[in-house]
Amino acid sequence: MPRPGGRGPQRWTARLVGLALLATGVSACSSTPPDRTLHAFANALAAGDFGSLDVLTNSGQPVTKDTLAKLEGDLAGRKPTVKVDKPTVKGDSATATLSYSWPVGTGVTWEYKSVVEARKAKDDTWQVFFEPTTLHPDLTTGDTIAVRHTAADRGAILDGSGAPLTSKQKIITVRVQPNEVTDVDGTVRALDAAFKSVKADVGDIDLTELPGKIRAGGTAAVDVVSLREPVYVKIRGKIHDLAGLYFSESFRTLAPTPTFAKALLGRVGEVTKEVMDAKPGRYQLGDQVGLGGLQQRYEDLLAGSPGVSVVIPTKSDKVLFSTDPKPGGALKTTLDPKVQNAADAALAGQTARSALVAVRVSDGAVLAVANGPDGGDLNLALTAQVPPGSTFKAVTALGVLDSGSVTADSVVPCPKEYTAPGGTPIHNAHDFVLGDVPLHVNFAQSCNTAFAQLGAKLGPDGLAATAKTLGVGVPWDLGTDVFSGTVATGADSAEQAAAAFGQGKTQVSPAALAGAAAAIARGRWQQPTLVLDPAPAKPAQPGPQLKAESVAALKQMMREVVTDGTAKAISNTPGAPIYGKTGTAEYDNNDPNKTHSWFMGFRGDVAFAVFVENGGLSSDAAVPVAGRFCVALG
Repeated sequence: MPRPGGRGPQRWTARLVGLALLATGVSACSSTPPDRTLHAFANALAAGDFGSLDVLTNSGQPVTKDTLAKLEGDLAGRKPTVKVDKPTVKGDSATATLSYSWPVGTGVTWEYKSVVEARKAKDDTWQVFFEPTTLHPDLTTGDTIAVRHTAADRGAILDGSGAPLTSKQKIITVRVQPNEVTDVDGTVRALDAAFKSVKADVGDIDLTELPGKIRAGGTAAVDVVSLREPVYVKIRGKIHDLAGLYFSESFRTLAPTPTFAKALLGRVGEVTKEVMDAKPGRYQLGDQVGLGGLQQRYEDLLAGSPGVSVVIPTKSDKVLFSTDPKPGGALKTTLDPKVQNAADAALAGQTARSALVAVRVSDGAVLAVANGPDGGDLNLALTAQVPPGSTFKAVTALGVLDSGSVTADSVVPCPKEYTAPGGTPIHNAHDFVLGDVPLHVNFAQSCNTAFAQLGAKLGPDGLAATAKTLGVGVPWDLGTDVFSGTVATGADSAEQAAAAFGQGKTQVSPAALAGAAAAIARGRWQQPTLVLDPAPAKPAQPGPQLKAESVAALKQMMREVVTDGTAKAISNTPGAPIYGKTGTAEYDNNDPNKTHSWFMGFRGDVAFAVFVENGGLSSDAAVPVAGRFCVALG
C-alpha cells in the first residue's frame, strides 16, 4: 500500500509479519510502538540478508539480499554496524534515525546517519518502508556504491647509512599492436638487437614467442618488456619508429638495479588474487603491493594507508566520504650498496643457482645478500639448507684445537681411504694422498680422510657444541627468514667422521657460514643483523669469547689455504690478505660427482661465504667468485 504522498511503484517496502513478529517479540497490538520491528530491520540491514523477514517492493516483488547487495555495490559483504534510535511516533506513522558504521578500508570507518519510516498496516502490524535513501540519503533507485583507493606513497627500504635503496622510478612498457606490424621478422630482429645492446642492464629478454603472437593478429596489444627509463633512452632511437610499437609510461618502486639484492628485497607489483583473497576489502585490482622478500614481509609498514573514497558512480562519482592517504614508513637495513654491488657483480654470469653473503666483522652487520643467476628467484643466500662440505673443517679444527688434542703442527695421517666404525669408505678428491703431514697442511690441502679421523676426538656432541660457538644451529632473528644450520648431536662414529668434513647430516646456509667466518675473524660470535628498524623481537645473544690461541692458529691455517692450498688461485688478489676455507660438498649419495662449490672466509673487516649449487670443485666455481668479489670491493 503506497504511503500518501509517496513516489509510487519505485518505493521498496519491508513488511514484517507472522513468525517474524513472534521471533522479535513484537506484539500485534496497535498500542505497541515499532521499536522492536525497527531493531529487527536494522539487524537485517547489518547482516546484508533479510532472512525470514518478508521484505517486499511496493509492487509486491520480494526484496532479497541480492537486491540489497546491488545497491551496496563495493560495500556488499562488509557488514556494517547499524543502530536505530528510539522512533518518533505520530499516529499511524513513525520515523527513526539509523546510524551506520561501515568498514570501508583497513582501519577506516565511514559513519553517517539516515532515516527510516514505518506505518501501520491494515492488520495492525508495523510496516517499514525501505528506499535507497534508507541506506544513504543521497542514494536513489538505480544507484550503487563504489569504493575507490588512492595509493599512498610507499615507504623506502633504507641502507645502513639511512639512504633509500628503493624509490619510485619511471618505467616504459614496450607494446606491440599485432595488426599494425608490417614486417614481423624485421621488427623482432630489431627488438632483439636493441635488447642485446643493453643486456648488462636488463639481462636476457626472451622473444621466441613474440613472432607467433604477432602473426596471430588481433587488436589486443602484446606487452614485450618494461624498461627503466634510462635503459629505454639508450635504445629509443633503435625501436621508437618501428611500425606497430607503442610505449606507455608508469611508475614503480624499484631498487637501484634489476639484480640488486633482488631475492631479499622482493618487488612491488600489481596485487594478485591470492593477496586480495587473503585480505578481503583491503585491496582493489590495480593496487601495488609487495611481492616476495622484505617488500612483502613488511607490506603493512611500507604500504602506508591508501586514501579511501566512497562515491556514487551514476552521479558523476559524487563523493559521500573520503580520507587522505597516509604515506608508508621506512624499513632500515644494514645493507651497503658498494658491497652489495660487488656481490652482485661477482655472481654475474653464473648460470647455476648461487649466493654470496657478506657480513661486517666489527659489528655483524649484513652488508650484502646476493643470489644468482640475475638476482635469483629464491633467497638461497639466507635460506638454503645444504651440506657445507670442507668449509666445515674450520669448525672441526677449532674444536680439536680448543680441546688441546692436536695443534696446528700435530701430524695427522692423510691416507687415500678411511672408514669409521659402521661407516662407508671416505676418500679425498681425486683420491689424493698426503701421508703423515701436520694438521695445517691437511687443512690447506683439504684432506677428508685426515679430518674424518679427527671427528672421533670431538665425540657424539662436540662438533655441534663447537658449531654453536660460531652461531651454527643457534636460532637467529634477522627480521626475515634465515637458516642458521644444524649439526647432529648424539652422533655415532660414522656420523662423527662424515660431519667432521661437512657431510652427513650437517646443513648450513651461506648466511650461517658468513656469520661463522665473521666470528673467527672477530674472536667471538654475535648474531648478524640485517633489519634494524623495526628491530627484530628475539635476536640471539652473543656467543662465548673464543680461545685466543685457537683462533690465532685457525686464522693462520685459513691464510695458508689461500697462499699454498686449495684457494691459491686468488692468492695474488690485490688488497688486504684473504683468509678462507674451500668446500666441495656431495649432495647425492648415488653420484659423488654431484657436488656444491663453497668458499668461506674474510678479508679486512668483511667476512663472506660463496655458494654455487652443483658447481663442482670449489676451485672451479666458488673460489673464482670469491676472487671477483674481493677485486670489486677494492
